[in-house]
Amino acid sequence: MSASQVPPVTAIGTPRITAGFDEYGRLDLLAHQEVHGGFAALSSGELIGLADRIELRGRGGAGFPFARKVRAVLDSCRRQELPPVIVVNGTEGEPPSWKDKAVLTRAPHLILDGAALAAAALDAEEIVIGIADDGIGQSSITAALAERRMPCPTRIVTVPHRFISGEGGALVRGINGEAHIPPGRKVRSSDNGVMGLPTLLSNAETYSQLAIAARLGPWEYNAVGIPEEPGTVMLTVGGSASSPAVVEAPTGTPLMDVLNMCGADIGPGLLVGGYHGKWITAEAAQTVTISRKGFASVGGTLGAGMLIPIGSRTCPLGEVSQVVQYLAGESAGQCGPCRLGLPDLARAVTLVSLGGNAVENVRQAAGVVKGRGACSHPDGTARFALSALEVFAKDVEAHTNGEGCGKSVRGILPLPYTAEQGARRLAVDWSRCDGHGLCSAVAPEIIRLDANGFPAFPQTPLPPWLENGARKAVNVCPALALRLTEETVK
Repeated sequence: MSASQVPPVTAIGTPRITAGFDEYGRLDLLAHQEVHGGFAALSSGELIGLADRIELRGRGGAGFPFARKVRAVLDSCRRQELPPVIVVNGTEGEPPSWKDKAVLTRAPHLILDGAALAAAALDAEEIVIGIADDGIGQSSITAALAERRMPCPTRIVTVPHRFISGEGGALVRGINGEAHIPPGRKVRSSDNGVMGLPTLLSNAETYSQLAIAARLGPWEYNAVGIPEEPGTVMLTVGGSASSPAVVEAPTGTPLMDVLNMCGADIGPGLLVGGYHGKWITAEAAQTVTISRKGFASVGGTLGAGMLIPIGSRTCPLGEVSQVVQYLAGESAGQCGPCRLGLPDLARAVTLVSLGGNAVENVRQAAGVVKGRGACSHPDGTARFALSALEVFAKDVEAHTNGEGCGKSVRGILPLPYTAEQGARRLAVDWSRCDGHGLCSAVAPEIIRLDANGFPAFPQTPLPPWLENGARKAVNVCPALALRLTEETVK
């Protein structure tokens, strides 16, 4: 991967975070100062007051109020008589998301400004910037640090480019030299984070928004967007969009304005909020405005700002099945809901996509994992799968009736192993296959038998966690008809 893979960046209305992108491409320190100007340092009280007045919430997915995070860290520092650490989460492990990488590669000084503001206000011990080991953004943020002085020691830590590596607890563990997975129990980083110190952790866009607000002040910042959620948001538009892009838009912007700008064919549904988000119908998308409240009104979520229209040319259930398999494989494997429950959920969703009458199995498997995990991964995966059943109800009926939707899976929902590695697929030599059925008994999560007793399975790349089962199925085939093929996905 390289910075050149980041989608084009554009803005609706007057750009803020993306100001200067058209003119400079990437803003070095001189360009950054020319475009954005300077700002004054803030006390801890002023920092909290500013964050409160602009209703600043985390832009990594959870939407937690930034001011409450700062208060919690300050309270912990006073109680324990310890200095804090500032952590910037720039890992962005979700395959469809690019907004933070766009800021890392093109406006790194905005991120550093926000982190520096927080560090100076809280008298921090250290600033740590967490980024993925895919190489995107690392050279940019390293060059930016070399151009300026920070208020305290600042270092960059790389973590594996995995879905769960960006979870707050997983990032803190990685910085501390532990496994890059969420802790097996609920831990508040504000109490016990990096090196055991109270830690203020938020994502790259959040610190960038803070830097913008410090320059504009609350009144000017709040002049854009809707009163209850002022300012702009960074959005990643992908999926079936003919012109995928990272878009900065004021809150309150009609969703269709963003989708039309990117040439999006919505098809039967749109995924909002990413792979821990929800599906909404094409009809609902016509009425939504960009905001947390707007998406919630149609059963969606803003999450980390991902908009992924499924389009009309792919099999929605096949796409969903492939993602649920991926999410099951991304489990940290520390608790039952992830280690056992998510594979069960993936098997059930796969059976639905293959035409099995397993809708109730999906609901049951999702119900088992919801609210029981040590982190949000089981809940987010269940939410993704259940909302797909609702939005794609017609496709579910067609598949269950044995008719199918007549569409192949085109990979509209991106997955890292299909983009970066040789893709392994199951294939059958039909001149040899006698319909013994042993393969479905060995690997029921991948293969089922059709009405004539012959194997049926998704014509999509196998997720890594299912490859062992596929190999076992190949090995037991008495007619040597089943095989694994490998091809490079371009």
